[in-house]
Amino acid sequence: MLDRLRPEFRENGEAVIGAGPAGLSLLRAFQSVEEKRAEIPELVCFEKQLECGGLWNFSEYIRVDEHGSIKIKPEQKFKLYERFVRYHTKVKSVTYSEKTLKLTVTVRDYSTFDHSEQCDHLVVCTGHFSTPNVPAFEGLKPFTGSLLHAHDLRDVTDFKGKDVLLVGSGYSAEDIACQCYKFGSKSVTITYRSFPTSCSNWPESITEVPLLELVDSNGKTCHFKDGSRKDVDVIILCTGYLHDFPFMPENLRLVTGHRMWTMGLYEGVVLETEPIVFYLGIQAQYYGFTMFDAQAWFVRDVIMGRLSLPLIDEMKAHSEKWRQAKEDALAKRDVKTFQANYWKELIGFTDCLVTPEFVDKTLKMGSDWDKHKELDIMNYRDHPFRSAVTGSFAPKHHTPWMQQCDDSLESYLK
Repeated sequence: MLDRLRPEFRENGEAVIGAGPAGLSLLRAFQSVEEKRAEIPELVCFEKQLECGGLWNFSEYIRVDEHGSIKIKPEQKFKLYERFVRYHTKVKSVTYSEKTLKLTVTVRDYSTFDHSEQCDHLVVCTGHFSTPNVPAFEGLKPFTGSLLHAHDLRDVTDFKGKDVLLVGSGYSAEDIACQCYKFGSKSVTITYRSFPTSCSNWPESITEVPLLELVDSNGKTCHFKDGSRKDVDVIILCTGYLHDFPFMPENLRLVTGHRMWTMGLYEGVVLETEPIVFYLGIQAQYYGFTMFDAQAWFVRDVIMGRLSLPLIDEMKAHSEKWRQAKEDALAKRDVKTFQANYWKELIGFTDCLVTPEFVDKTLKMGSDWDKHKELDIMNYRDHPFRSAVTGSFAPKHHTPWMQQCDDSLESYLK
């Protein structure tokens, strides 16, 4: 199995790190050129797991996914791209030579041998949901209950009959709170740093309080900023992730947090200081796969010389324009429209099949989804939506979400 794909990689090739959603979008972008009987550059994608799919390659195991039990089989969908992918190959380091103007990628494959290869361009598609952000709170070490990050959560049925504390008020906290309630947790407390969730209709057993300050020396009682306290059995940190690129040298490493606009990246993808390096899917995202397509098609055309990049000062000025637009959108609480406008700008550069009309329909779906969630957090999942491609409504599921306790594929599709 491991020998089935060993793509040849010659000098002057292009390298991609990560065969998750963003990386697959890029491979598809190049493949679409081949379908028109045009030549593409030598291309290799380094993937540290045994299968493609990235975040969507789900495993019951934690942090050892290459040996996990995969619930979906991405390789069945992505065989067309496999000739580009070198599986079970971890990128250890990247260097850049100003003399040769080449990037050198050092990797370790499944045989544990390290070797280096040169490339003209490098596209980082490693995502930002693999390195948990774990803030410090006084008393967490002596906490006697279960303590974990949302990244490591696999089965909320373990918390049936227990008092659960969720640290954070983003989408992860909302979703885990609903899951815990559905599967019988005794209570759920959501503690927030700046703002509570956007939901005002939580069930009685789910409450929101200001930020956790400390855990009592008894290892159970949590104290909050408003002076309230609560004994809990489980603490789940829904505190987001770190953008972590340890394999990149300092002069090529993107330093950023969870941002709707990432400074230092022209059009959100091109490293302004060294525009032979690209980062895909780095932003905080309201839109996923199809926005990755727009980014991928743009990067493809830059690499192939179809698009010319402006001078660095112009790139920086362009990024500053988008940063200010992001600030204005935050003030208006309309960041979905901001990201939709960015998406539209990208598709205007290339022959990407995503259209402005598709973006507008997706934006409306996202806005409707928000309204449904704010009105009824426990039942908003039951609303079907109209396809932005075909215009047809999805069929309503046979069982309301609150009653659907078997999430197997067989049960879902019956």
